[in-house]
Amino acid sequence: MRKKLLVILTVFIQSILFSQSTTIQLISWNIRDFGKTKNATTLEQIAEIVKDADILALQEVVAGYGGAQAVAKLSDILNRKGAQWDYIISDPTNSPPYMTERYAIIWKTTAIKIKNRGGLIHELATTIDREPLLVDFYTQGKKFTLINFHSRPYGKNPIPEISALTSYIINTLPTPLLIAGDFNTNEAHEVFSAFKKNGFLSSITNQKTTLKKSCATNNSYLNYAIDNIFYSKNIRKTTAGVIDFVKTCEQLTAARKISDHLPVFLEFVF
Repeated sequence: MRKKLLVILTVFIQSILFSQSTTIQLISWNIRDFGKTKNATTLEQIAEIVKDADILALQEVVAGYGGAQAVAKLSDILNRKGAQWDYIISDPTNSPPYMTERYAIIWKTTAIKIKNRGGLIHELATTIDREPLLVDFYTQGKKFTLINFHSRPYGKNPIPEISALTSYIINTLPTPLLIAGDFNTNEAHEVFSAFKKNGFLSSITNQKTTLKKSCATNNSYLNYAIDNIFYSKNIRKTTAGVIDFVKTCEQLTAARKISDHLPVFLEFVF
């Protein structure tokens, strides 16, 4: 009887703690060539897609002229949609020619705070072409860490990069922790096995996230399942998925002017 009461009490306390936690929505999005190629109309469309999120992690921000400016403009548009946002733009990655880019993170400042501006993980610069960005966030006095990552393309073998990143996380970083990005690899690949054995989970499973150039095959505009958000076991997922801003093959050409990837989202508490 005592054991049964203890179980009921534990569940009751956990339900109270979860009810008092803030639900956070994180969106991760590889927005192709995010820079001067995105005009005011496109930035407005992007803002409408992401405005309900609390944190937006962007990959493929142009390292040269226009990238930082586009992030600032997107943040300004979001600020005019009913909430206050701030943003971080990383230094350019230490990458081979034509692969250098920046990462950006934009977030609502009402409930989510930072104590520094984060930075690239320089320890991984020799093993990862576009070394990831790490930022610590705080909400209700609790800290969680976000890593923003864009692997090298599938044709250039991203597996060693993913192995280096996941090993670094397992052996170096405390949790709660989330890893958002374009992995150019399906989460079912064995390279993630050690990561999963250490309690990390993927937000989505076998969900295609990239856009084809046309719907000529199978009348489908989706291609590869390579974007995801991983999270540590002390984070509780409430829901996750992709934001399909394409919807029909007739809209594919217009959608690809925004990006050739769909955004991935994770709603969580911890």
